[in-house]
Amino acid sequence: MKGIMKYLALIMVTIFLFAGCAKEPTEDINSAKAAVDTVKSEDAQKYVPEDVKNVNDTMQAAEDEIKVQKDKLFKDYSKAKELLAKAKADAEALNTNLAAKKEEVKNNATAAQESAKYSIEEAKGLLEQAPKGKGSMADIEAFKADLKGLEDSLVEVQAAMDSSDYNAAIEKANAIKEKATAISDQVKAAMEKVGELK
Repeated sequence: MKGIMKYLALIMVTIFLFAGCAKEPTEDINSAKAAVDTVKSEDAQKYVPEDVKNVNDTMQAAEDEIKVQKDKLFKDYSKAKELLAKAKADAEALNTNLAAKKEEVKNNATAAQESAKYSIEEAKGLLEQAPKGKGSMADIEAFKADLKGLEDSLVEVQAAMDSSDYNAAIEKANAIKEKATAISDQVKAAMEKVGELK
């Protein structure tokens, strides 16, 4: 009987030793954090905010899993290691593709800026052809003032481009284009109405 008790005690001591030996994956944590910090320092938030959020969420899940395991008697950091490896790999992939993504967003911003300029010019051209009558002069003057304001707003788009805030440039350019297109549509409708009366 004493032999069985000694044997069980030895097994229990061994189990506790192994349970206590499961170490926190410090190296994995440090390398994952370094990769994630690089993404943050590269302004990825401006160009790929959704991808940055995914990397941060994975990193947070890994840290949460580590906290859970710290409180357990029998620690198992395998899930945390998987999450850390994923966060690191995703952050590195994001860094690799960031330059291409930045160029893509820059090209989209340039296209939006050109489109806004074209919409203003188109509206101005239509306004020159607008039917000029007693009741329409006030509308034409109002449209001219609106277009002048839109032209002035193009400076803000250029400022956003110059500061590499391409998403803001796209947003501003699209708003300008939308307003210029609305003016064009109103002028076209007036022209069609007059054409019908003739």
